[in-house]
Amino acid sequence: MKNRIVKPMAKPLAWAVGLALCTGAIAGPSGNFDVKELDKNIDACADFNGFVNAKWVAAHPIPADRTRWGSFDALREDSLNAQRGIVETAAGSAAKAKPGSIEQKIGYLYASGMDEAAIEKAGFDPIKPQLASIDALKSSKDVVAYITDSYAKGDGVVFGFFGNADFKDSNKQIAYASQGGLGLPTADYYSKPDFAKIRDAYVAHIARTLELTGVSAADAQTQAKEVMAFETRLAGASLVPTELRQPENRYHYVSIADADKVTPHFEWTAFFKAQGADVKDGFSLSHPKFFAEFDKMLADVPVTDWQAYLRFHAIDGAAPYLSKAFQQEDFDFNAKTLNGQKEMKARWKRTLDTVNEDMGMALGQLYVAKTFTPDSKQRAQALVDNLRVAYKARIEKLEWMSDATKQKALEKWASFTPKIGYPDKWRDWSGLQIKQGDYFGNVMSAAKFNYDYRIAKIGKPVDRSEWGMTPQTVNAYYNAQKNEIVFPAAILQSPFFDAKADDALNYGGIGAVIGHEMGHGYDDQGSKFDAQGNNVNWWTDADRKAFESRTDKLAEQFNSYEALPGKFVNGKLTMGENIGDLGGLNAAYDALQMALAKHPAEANKKIDGYTPDQRFFLNWARVWRGNIRPEAQLTLLNTDPHAPAQFRAIGAPSNMQAFAQAFQCKADAKMVRSGEKQVKIW
Repeated sequence: MKNRIVKPMAKPLAWAVGLALCTGAIAGPSGNFDVKELDKNIDACADFNGFVNAKWVAAHPIPADRTRWGSFDALREDSLNAQRGIVETAAGSAAKAKPGSIEQKIGYLYASGMDEAAIEKAGFDPIKPQLASIDALKSSKDVVAYITDSYAKGDGVVFGFFGNADFKDSNKQIAYASQGGLGLPTADYYSKPDFAKIRDAYVAHIARTLELTGVSAADAQTQAKEVMAFETRLAGASLVPTELRQPENRYHYVSIADADKVTPHFEWTAFFKAQGADVKDGFSLSHPKFFAEFDKMLADVPVTDWQAYLRFHAIDGAAPYLSKAFQQEDFDFNAKTLNGQKEMKARWKRTLDTVNEDMGMALGQLYVAKTFTPDSKQRAQALVDNLRVAYKARIEKLEWMSDATKQKALEKWASFTPKIGYPDKWRDWSGLQIKQGDYFGNVMSAAKFNYDYRIAKIGKPVDRSEWGMTPQTVNAYYNAQKNEIVFPAAILQSPFFDAKADDALNYGGIGAVIGHEMGHGYDDQGSKFDAQGNNVNWWTDADRKAFESRTDKLAEQFNSYEALPGKFVNGKLTMGENIGDLGGLNAAYDALQMALAKHPAEANKKIDGYTPDQRFFLNWARVWRGNIRPEAQLTLLNTDPHAPAQFRAIGAPSNMQAFAQAFQCKADAKMVRSGEKQVKIW
């Protein structure tokens, strides 16, 4: 079930190369690089992103149902269309499919989401029992019972709760409780003057949402203000994204007895028992300040205010699965106001989103069988092997790192686990009950099934074979606690990877992505985890100081990039991705040179008038082409650990002498950083 009320901030430390980009139905980039797209009126040494992407961006406006459009989006559109064919086939043959098969369950789930007449007829009937439960609350003990019961149904409220590897023992799964409960993107939205208009719009949205269930306009206004005051208190005790980047701010292991001292009005033993969570010795109460405030609010906030808060979020969380009035209100604030989206996505895309949320890995099993071949996996593995060699060589040659720390860095390199395409084993869905014609019921059934699946892992050994991303996802990620780099099937396509393209394009695309994910093992967060995935310090003090002096320079570089008038990139928030880009692109370039050394004739061969080195950088920039609505950009500047795409296109190349040489840039060119301005880390 969609739930903005709980925003867990201490989930597994995984970093993705891409962004949470939306997609649209227009033509994407061609397979091989089309040099006609280059804007010869723009100097590559002055604005490389403009040189590569300006013409394409101008010719491809953002679709009305999207907040952005670019290379990632075009490829995601291809993935969506492939998935659509799969789910529509499943829906059409569900009644005849093998009972209990994933084909039947996906078919019934998708068909129920596409049955607009039934959904419209139901109105908000599906959540009336939940609203009645909220109306019946009389005391803080009742509120605690409601929170506990909601979680047990897979519909968490107020805070985040999940299982994850122990930061100090990565082979063991423990429970984590984290801050959450905010309807706006971050804590800053509740206090900073910049977001005053958004706060006003949010209060109006809360009131309109309540009115849809029969609350009078006057009462809705009163309750909306109560909800805003409630969330503002939670926000005051919450960490902001830059603080949450630090592993030490995401882990605080305590005994159950000590946790109960922080929250005397909320008994953790009873909560764990209701969840079926095997918590014996203790767990991570990741954000003690937040939970101390949560407990105070159980004691001093009137029950009527709690009811207003829980009532609104019950409706808001269910809105995408209710009748059109609820869907429209959800869209108007969360998509249109916050992110500038002009039109709602088509019904099939919204329903497909639900299938991915509820049965994503099952859909992935069908997707892989239809779209991904074994030879694609083998070719990607070869690229991973080449990048590993290149990255190792870069570590060995570091001048600023001592031999003692370098040995630990190489131990971590040696233990990298690459995962390509899809999992080696598929998840069992036999316990999930999906019915014909009951969309909301199916969503709730899947929410509980998936929640129980995750919670059952607490207290057990970590399953290192599991994936955190579905095969149909156009992205990649690094998980620090498993020390793994993961490349789903859907990203192993052009412009990232093309079997028919020259090495330069592939190394500038998927090669740089592979290097980027390896780089996360050594970024500002990943560098605090060892080869086994434990949060321990493997650095000498001098080496850590030298590392941070270099990363500080990278932060300053990105702080200078102006994404919107008067709004700049946050170099600290985007630090990890920027380190990944810089190290990854350098390693990919080195790997390309090793490949070209084996084929000297290719090294001097121009294609469409461009050398291999030039095509390498051209494809890197093409990967990051795109446009974004200003509202969405503002939200991402405050929440997203990825820098805006146009700055990723130029950030790493500007620090590489190889780029300046490839395009014969003068020393004073904007795309050239030298001396103290040039950032070199890995």
